[in-house]
Amino acid sequence: MKKGKFAYPWIVKRDIDGFFGLAIDNLIQFLLIAALCPVLAGIPSEFVFSRILPGAALSILIGNLFYSWQARKLAAREKRDDVTALPYGINTVSLFAYLIFIMGPVYRETGSYLLAWKVGMLACFFSGVIEFGGAFCVDILRRITPRAALLSTLAGIAITFISMDFAFRTFEKPVIALLPLAIILIQYFARVKFPFGLPGGLLALIAGTILAWSFGIMEKGAVSAAASQIGFNPPRFYGGNLWEIFRSPYLFKYFSIIIPMGLFNVLGSLQNLESAEAAGDRYETMPSLAVNGIGSLLASFFGSCFPTTIYIGHPGWKGLGARTGYSTLNGIFFVIIALFGCVKVINTVVPMEAGIAIVLWIGIIISAQAFQAVPRSHAPAVVVGLFPAFAAWGANILKLGYQGAGTTLAREAERGVPIIGFLGILALDKGFIFSSMILAAISVFLIEKEFLKASLWSAAAAIMAFFGLIHTFEFLDNETVSVLGWNAGGKYAFGYFCFMVVFLLFHLWGKRGGIQEGAGH
Repeated sequence: MKKGKFAYPWIVKRDIDGFFGLAIDNLIQFLLIAALCPVLAGIPSEFVFSRILPGAALSILIGNLFYSWQARKLAAREKRDDVTALPYGINTVSLFAYLIFIMGPVYRETGSYLLAWKVGMLACFFSGVIEFGGAFCVDILRRITPRAALLSTLAGIAITFISMDFAFRTFEKPVIALLPLAIILIQYFARVKFPFGLPGGLLALIAGTILAWSFGIMEKGAVSAAASQIGFNPPRFYGGNLWEIFRSPYLFKYFSIIIPMGLFNVLGSLQNLESAEAAGDRYETMPSLAVNGIGSLLASFFGSCFPTTIYIGHPGWKGLGARTGYSTLNGIFFVIIALFGCVKVINTVVPMEAGIAIVLWIGIIISAQAFQAVPRSHAPAVVVGLFPAFAAWGANILKLGYQGAGTTLAREAERGVPIIGFLGILALDKGFIFSSMILAAISVFLIEKEFLKASLWSAAAAIMAFFGLIHTFEFLDNETVSVLGWNAGGKYAFGYFCFMVVFLLFHLWGKRGGIQEGAGH
C-alpha cells in the first residue's frame, strides 16, 4: 500500500462480475412479484409495474448506496483495498410468506386486490419496524430463541412453498426449465466456475430464454406491447393508504405471520453480518440492521409489500473480487428498470421457468442450513418444527383441489371428509410459523434437558392458543380464518398447559437430584 492519503476505487473490474450475480438474484425477485401478484392476490400487472416495483426499487437503491458507503468507510478506516459491501435486496422468504399467507387470503376473502395490496404494505411496514427495533435488542432475541427453532421454521417454508412448488413447475415444463436447473446445480453443487467468469444465474436465464423462444413458447406480440408502454413511473408516497389500513383489524389478524418473519429478517441479517466478519469485513451491527429496517419501511411508504434484507453470500462476492461498486451498480440498475417500465419488457422476454432454478436452489440452501448450522443433536428438533409448515402446505393443496373440483372446505367438512387428521391439518395450518418455532424450541430444550425453558415455551404456546393466535379456525367457504378472542382455543391451550406442567415437574425433580438438568447430548 502506498503512503499518503488512502483512496478506495469507486469500481473495480470484478465489481462487474459481482453486479451480474447480485442483479440476477434481485431480478428473479422482481419477476416473481410480477408473476405471482396477479395469480395469488389478484393485483393487475399494470398496478404491479406502476406502484409496487418503483417502491421496491427505491428501497433497494437506498440500501445498496448505504452498504456501499459503509464498506468505503471501513476500507478507509482500516486502510484496506479488499473490503466488500454487504449484498442487499428483497427478502425471498418474506415475498412468498406475504403473498401466500397474507395478501392471497385477504384477496380471496374480500375480492379486493386494493385491500390485499394495502395489507401487504402494512405487513412490510411492521416488518421494517421489527427489523429496525431488532437492531437495538438483537442479543436478547438470540439468547431466548434457539437457532434450530428459527431455521426449522424457515426450512419448512423453503421445502414446501418454495422448493416443492418450483420443483413441480420445473417438471411441468421440462423443455425450458431443466437446462437452467442443470446449470445452477453445476455452479452450486459442483462449485464450477464457468468460462470468462460468467455467473451461472445469468447463463441459466439466457439458456432458458433461448429454449423458450426456439420452441415458440413466448409471444412476440407481448414484447411489442410491453415495449410500447415503456414510460416513467416515479415512486409515489402511499402513507395515507398505510394509515387507513393501520386502523383495520388486519394487523392483529396476521400477527402470527408478520412478527416471526420480522424476527427471521433480523436474525438472518445478523447471521450474514457474522458471515461477513468471518470473511474479513467486520461491520457494526446496529447501523447495518437499522438501515435494513429503514429499507423495508421506505418500501412500504412507497407502495411495495416486500421487505428488504441483507443477503446471504458476502464471502462469495468477496471471493469473486467484488468490492463496493457492485452494490452501487445494483441499486442504480433496479431504479432504472423499475422506474422506466423495463421490468415489463424483461417479463415478456424471459420466461419464469428460466429463472425458477435459482429460486429452487435458494429453497434447497435454506432447508439444508437448518440442519448444517445447528448442533447435530438438535436435528430432531428441526424435523419437529417442519410439521406445521407441511400441514400449511397440505391445507393449501386441499383448498386448490376443492376449488378445482367445484366444492369448498366448508362443504366437505360438513360431509365428513375421509382424510385422517383433516381437522388437525387445518389446526396446524393456522399460525403455523409461531407453532413451528414453539415446537422446535421445546424440542431443543428437552434434548438439552432444560425443562424449565421447555415449560416456559409451553406456557407461551398455551397463552397464544387461548387467545386464538395459533391453531384456532373456522370455515369461510373454501378458506379457514383464525378465531381470535378470549378462550378462542381453549382445548389447544389445555394441551399446552399439560406440556407446561409435565416439563415443570421434571424441572423440579431435577432440582431434587432425580435428574441432571442441562446434560443433554
